[in-house]
This record gives sequence, structure tokens and C-alpha cells, in this order.
Amino acid sequence: MKKVLVFGGFGFLGYYLIKELLSKGYLVTVADIQDSTELKDKVTYFHCDISSQSNVKHIFESDQFDVVYNLAGFANLDFAIKEPLKTMQLNIISNIYILDLCVKQKIKKFIYASSAYAMSNKGSFYGISKLASEKIIEEYHQKYDLNFVILRYGSVYSEKSYDNNYIYNLVKKAVKEGVINHNGDGNEIREYIHAGDAAKLSVDVIESNEFNNTHAILTGTERMKRSELFDMINEILSNNLEINYSLDSHSKNHYKFTPYSFSPSLSRKLVANPHIDMGQGLLECIRSVYHKK
Repeated sequence: MKKVLVFGGFGFLGYYLIKELLSKGYLVTVADIQDSTELKDKVTYFHCDISSQSNVKHIFESDQFDVVYNLAGFANLDFAIKEPLKTMQLNIISNIYILDLCVKQKIKKFIYASSAYAMSNKGSFYGISKLASEKIIEEYHQKYDLNFVILRYGSVYSEKSYDNNYIYNLVKKAVKEGVINHNGDGNEIREYIHAGDAAKLSVDVIESNEFNNTHAILTGTERMKRSELFDMINEILSNNLEINYSLDSHSKNHYKFTPYSFSPSLSRKLVANPHIDMGQGLLECIRSVYHKK
């Protein structure tokens, strides 16, 4: 059985990734600054701040790993805009700490959680940090022959409560306050993918060499406007919502129709089949919010 180390394994996407890895029989070690009462007993867990080089080194000294995932760092664009220095330290420098030790331990494959904003000029400091890390990973491959897969995640959602789970937080506010407030005109287009589907695809890439040293875009099959998403939620909630649109300075940092703004490394798009239907995913979010009321 392969030994897999996951930095940020108890975060939003990490939760689903760990469950998928465990279901396929991998031996999983999680390094995270936060704990998980649900998964902690099923994995080997280390409290780890990736901004501490000694913390990261301690994890690698604990065992010999086959595959390393890095899902840690800032994943919230708006927060990254407010904290550019911390964003660069967490998303770039900390990733280099991990890469260095992957090389020293001769890791077979390194998986990096990037973002669609790495391909866009709309992602501000967040997109810059992701693109810079991608380029650094490519250079580590060239210089040290470190196999990698870069996963550019799109609009991921689920029924779990996390700060960067946009749809869940949207539904929560709609259920509790009867309102959806959106910074934009609602014509922004997204391809939503459930975190469970994204996790399955994230494990698929380590089970063969087909994706070695490539970039993959992980988005959903359901392309819709934000306004259509709001209307779907409103309809499920018996059309009792107030939906408000506005424009402020933050909306200009989000792409409207497509993240593609220039030409970074080519990507292969992965689509989950079967996948969790958008309506079913929204129902799960709503049930989860009602359950916690």
C-alpha cells in the first residue's frame, strides 16, 4: 500500500480527499494546522504550520512517503488580497519547503492544489502566488526530476461548512436570512464541481503515470451563470428569497466568463463521470444548514 502525505488534509477539499484515499486503501498521514475529530483516528496526524521549515522537516522525518499532496495555504481570493505578504509566504515559500524535502526523500509524485486563477489576470495576489508556485514546481521537475501533477481547481462546493465553501455559505445565508447579496451583475459563468467529485479525480491522477508532469483543470459539467444558481436556490426555497446585485472594488478581481487570460502551461480538463448533480448538491447544502439550525 502506498503511503500518502497530505498537507492541509483537514481543510475543505482535504476532507474529501482523505476519505477517498482511505476508501482506496492508502496509508494516509495528514499534516495540518487544524484538527479533525471525524478523521483523526483514521490517519496518522501531525500538527503542522507549513510556514515553519522545521515543522515541515519533522513530518518528512517521521516516515518514507510515496506521494505528497500540498493542499495547504490560502485558498480564499478576497482574504489573499488583504494579506499579500502572508499569501506569498504561505503559498510560495512554504511550498518550496515541501518541494525541497520531496526531492531529498525521493518522493515518487508531488500533487499541488492550484487554482483556475493561476491562468487569469483577475486573481490578484492569490492567482500570482499559485502561478508562481506552478512555475517553481516545473523547475524542480527540470532540475531534480521530481514528478508532479498540478491540479487547477475551479468552483468547488459541498454541504460542509468551511470559510471558502462559497455555495454552502450562500445557502446558509439564504436559509437563515432570506437574502442573497452578490457583488456582481449575476452574469458571471462558473462550472461548479462537488468536492467529492474533485477528490475522486484528485486520487485518479496518482493511480497511473498518465498525468505525470502535467496540469489538469478540475471543473464541473454544469456551466451556469451566477444568477441561474441564485434562481435555482430560490426555487428550491419556494421563491421566498430577496436577491440583490451590486458592484464594488472586489468584484473586479473575479473572472466573469473564463479564467483564461494568457498562456501558461497547457492543461487537460478532467470531468467526473458519474458526478453529483447540481440540484442534488444544493439540496445537500440546504439539508445540512437546516440540520445545524
